Amino acid sequence: MPQTRIALDAMGGDDAPGAILGGALRAVSAGMDAARILLVGDAGRIESFLGEHGGNPGFEILPASQVIEMGDSPAQALRAKPDASIAVAVRAIREGQAGSLVSMGNTGACVGASTLGLGTLQGVRRPGIAVTLELTGKPLTLLDMGANIAPKPDHLVQYAAMGSVYSRECLEVAAPRVGLLNVGEEAGKGTQLLKEAYPLLEASGLEFVGNVEGSDLFHEACDVVVTDGFTGNVVLKLLEHFAGFMLGMMLRELDSHQALGWGREALGHIRRSIDYSTYGGALLLGVNGVVVIGHGRSDESAVANALELAARALDTEVNRFIERGLATG
Repeated sequence: MPQTRIALDAMGGDDAPGAILGGALRAVSAGMDAARILLVGDAGRIESFLGEHGGNPGFEILPASQVIEMGDSPAQALRAKPDASIAVAVRAIREGQAGSLVSMGNTGACVGASTLGLGTLQGVRRPGIAVTLELTGKPLTLLDMGANIAPKPDHLVQYAAMGSVYSRECLEVAAPRVGLLNVGEEAGKGTQLLKEAYPLLEASGLEFVGNVEGSDLFHEACDVVVTDGFTGNVVLKLLEHFAGFMLGMMLRELDSHQALGWGREALGHIRRSIDYSTYGGALLLGVNGVVVIGHGRSDESAVANALELAARALDTEVNRFIERGLATG
């Protein structure tokens, strides 16, 4: 059980611990074994919440006396707060008490603690954050979304390889097509990084379809989109906030026409297609463990989805396939 257990950072997120623990309870209601979830955080607050919501269904609690807040500097906080819930959860994986971490807390701290505390898979040079969206009704994986803002060309090739494995093994995309996010389709377009990465991807043995533009994200041009962490994070934030902006505008128009019934339902579906928390969160691919990073504003449903994503990544042994793919690539 320990290697398939999920360490859940109960203190990470805007609405922790309530939304986090509520999500854990929801996951159990949906069929997950409570013994598979290791709650990490303030034991008193965790026990109090569970007591107010029907009791503990079988979770083990791993105490952590400190919390890394969303506004904390990741590096400074990790040094100053060694007993923070994120750090304790990472140690639980390193010591064999769990195989996965799920956190809705400080992204930088989660990436830093995981990379330093767990190390990387054999052959991995830099981990990358992978998110999955359903812009066209089919899963589209994008990486890196912020772990590495200044990658080298070979890092992008590894992101493509890891993203392809994840898409195939966890999302059941039979032959994932890889696209390189760029300002044009021609091979000579873009920055020096992209120009150097292009021939490496062509020779990688992956299903590389060439450069893709931002508009191609909405047209099923590929299944995996590779970019640097700076660009990827900008794209992700733009999609998230544009969806909310458009939703608000359209709801105001619908209000004026008394068309709320079908309109809210349809717009809610559109928003979910652009929100990666629908898939539970983002996977930090390349670290020696399964790490799922969620929105700070995640609700109970998103937390339950994140736990399901972590369980799926563990059960499909995605890291073993990543190591194998990099060794033969």
